Amino acid sequence: MTATSADLRARAEEASAALPGLILSAERLAAMVAPGTHGLRRAGTGEDFWQYRPAGTGDTARAIDWRRSARSDTQFVRDREAQSAQTVKLWVSTGKGMAYGGSQSRPTKAQRAQVLALAMAMVLLRGGEKVGLLGHPARQGRFQAGFLARSLASAPIADEDSDAPAPDDLRPNQRLIIISDFLSDCDWVEPLLTRAAGLGVSGVLVQVLDPDEESFPFQGAVAFRSLAGQQRHDSRDAAGLRDEYLMRLARRRDWLRSHAELAGWYFNHHGTDQAPAHLLGWLYQILGR
Repeated sequence: MTATSADLRARAEEASAALPGLILSAERLAAMVAPGTHGLRRAGTGEDFWQYRPAGTGDTARAIDWRRSARSDTQFVRDREAQSAQTVKLWVSTGKGMAYGGSQSRPTKAQRAQVLALAMAMVLLRGGEKVGLLGHPARQGRFQAGFLARSLASAPIADEDSDAPAPDDLRPNQRLIIISDFLSDCDWVEPLLTRAAGLGVSGVLVQVLDPDEESFPFQGAVAFRSLAGQQRHDSRDAAGLRDEYLMRLARRRDWLRSHAELAGWYFNHHGTDQAPAHLLGWLYQILGR
């Protein structure tokens, strides 16, 4: 057996071991959000009320809303909102930096990102939407949830601290959820959002961080190393770096938010010590707009 095949087998076994926990966590989280088909904001076949309009040529007596019409001299028709499945794509960073977890009592950034992505997919699939990973077909149905779970759990870790979605994988008029820590090189964000805006692709940037990365609690002599070994900084007074670090983190978030808004996207951030249900509900509301 070659080293390459041995590594592949080890990754497959690791993914298989993690799969039940990932699915269970995602199912519990998805159960906290009530799914529903998203409307198209125009009259058509559907269950949700859209608008009243005056009856016109071609409207039958059966179509008249007699209760509403009784309040005026005009006959009104009750239109329903057209509904159709939308396509939502997911992209979760597999950069080595996502493997960071500041405490064994917390999930790593990668683990939380995977749970969020899979739970969101489950909610959308229950609502009849088409869901897929970026670069792969989007499909409906419960079997797609299993495919997404296996794909997320077995995704190979990148050699570098960060990675980026491929702009060529974007397709017109889709929704896209991008989950990353956005701590390393973010030069890809602006051109990706520009291309997305040109294709009519809307979406959300979600930054997932460990609490240590949020508050920078380090003190004294600390040797900072990136998980990929690409960056290193030795400090004798880590606490003296805190204010500068927090200021840079705030600037990075402002930059991400402003570029997202320019493209018609949304931005939010989440800590691995926080309950994920709130963010999941927010994501679902955003995708329904």
